[in-house]
Amino acid sequence: MTPFQALYGYPPPKVQLYLPGSTAVHEVDQQLKDRDSLLAMLKQNLKKAQERMKHFYDKKHTERSFIVGDWVYLKLQPYRQHSVQRRLVHKLSAKYYGPFEIVQKIGSVAYKLNLPATSKIHPVFHVSLLKKKLGQHVVVKPHLPPEIDPDNPRKRCSRN
Repeated sequence: MTPFQALYGYPPPKVQLYLPGSTAVHEVDQQLKDRDSLLAMLKQNLKKAQERMKHFYDKKHTERSFIVGDWVYLKLQPYRQHSVQRRLVHKLSAKYYGPFEIVQKIGSVAYKLNLPATSKIHPVFHVSLLKKKLGQHVVVKPHLPPEIDPDNPRKRCSRN
């Protein structure tokens, strides 16, 4: 349903192309020619805008797909979804949680995950919120990097 039809309750009138010379009045002839050129320009501008939006979408878009049984990390907004892991300072919380196993593929861009029983969020997520787990083991660095001396950035401080 078009917005016009939703507002007025009937479909909008069809705009017929003007056939030059079908009217005897010069002013009407000129207005109909102007209307047709305006409609053609609007269609051209809409097409150009759609192509520009498609270009920028394709430039950053990466096609992702997973299969059932894959392990993925889940990106959550910590200030909205607290049931996976609670933190006192939300902006310092992890970006990704998991890994979680994919249980089912729903449609072409949604996946159902095997979340913990304690989580209170819906288990179906869009593909943009998932990141594939690579490798079998997670490598954790046991020590933090040494701090940098603010007075002399090239000299490292020792923490004692």
